[in-house]
Amino acid sequence: MPAGKKKQAPVCRECHRVIDGEACAICGGSTLSTDWAGYLIIIKPDESEVARRMNIKLAGRYALKVR
Repeated sequence: MPAGKKKQAPVCRECHRVIDGEACAICGGSTLSTDWAGYLIIIKPDESEVARRMNIKLAGRYALKVR
């Protein structure tokens, strides 16, 4: 790993949620990726235009693009 480059946390490929563990507790997905870009924190999903466009219903940490 190059100097200064942090290891990225795993992200669920299904719902784009940044997770801590082996599977997504929200959607149950187990296909994870560490190749993602754009970090998004949703605090009030019912008031967020970004959350509405990404179909996010729960507050949390999300990735904008998952490869």
